[in-house]
Amino acid sequence: MAIAENPPSSVSALTDLPNLIWLRAFEASARLHSFSAAADELSLTQAAVSHQVRSLEKSFGVALFSRGPRRLTLTELGHAWYPTVAQALEDIAFSTRGLLGPQKTRAPLRTITLRAPISTAVLCIAPHLGAFHTKNPGISVRLVSAIWADSTQDNDVDIDIRLGPHGTLSRRAHLLSDEIIRPVAGAALSKQLPDLTAVLSQNLIHIHGYQDHWLRLTREQGLALPDQHAPLFVDTSLAAIELAASGAGVAMLMHRYAAPHLASGRLKPLPGPELPMDQGHYLMPTEAPAPQSSEVNQLRDWVVQLFKST
Repeated sequence: MAIAENPPSSVSALTDLPNLIWLRAFEASARLHSFSAAADELSLTQAAVSHQVRSLEKSFGVALFSRGPRRLTLTELGHAWYPTVAQALEDIAFSTRGLLGPQKTRAPLRTITLRAPISTAVLCIAPHLGAFHTKNPGISVRLVSAIWADSTQDNDVDIDIRLGPHGTLSRRAHLLSDEIIRPVAGAALSKQLPDLTAVLSQNLIHIHGYQDHWLRLTREQGLALPDQHAPLFVDTSLAAIELAASGAGVAMLMHRYAAPHLASGRLKPLPGPELPMDQGHYLMPTEAPAPQSSEVNQLRDWVVQLFKST
């Protein structure tokens, strides 16, 4: 849940609020027309409720009730104020039930943290995570990206997915998938590129960390890589996808990342072969100190199947 950076109520306004316990006593007494009945509902003594209401009245310097021998009635001011107080307390109760639930009967819900490279998180995991949650409503999942190195401590991560060169990660890492790359462009531009030579004449989009993709493609095809004066550089595959889809240039993309956009028609495959990326997605051993729960294992199994099937 997002929290506003600038809450609408100022600190000075909050200091004008009366004691919440006094408000609860006032609301129950006004609704039930009796201090004794309010005391029974609130599990207090009649004297305690009466004292709380008097404290509230004293803080304002006004009378909220007319106290008769057999019946408690609201004054004109109390009658005008009661609906606001009742609604405010009901809103608090409703929000508490909705967000926190019946705390006496429900066990605390542990959130499972799943970390992945940002493009993997956005393009490969997020589109399918809703379906997982629908089937497993009792499992709370926090999906975070690894774009900020210090955003999540390693020992807070339950499931950690990395994209890296084969043979460079931990021996305990589990290979989820080998990856391949291929040239792509926006639908309109792709119609103007009948062969790889035409492709290479366009603005080449380079992704930071994968600048060798175009070089590998040209070497594999026995072509020279054009010496471009001002190629386009981005630091995520997400940005490369949007640039290519807009017609700004051509990109060498991981097929897994490009697949949804190829399926929708935003991107089109270009002349040129698919090449092994020599990298893969790996499921890393985590540093979480607690034993893995059945929920963590269930989400991990889902991740493994997701990479097998997409």
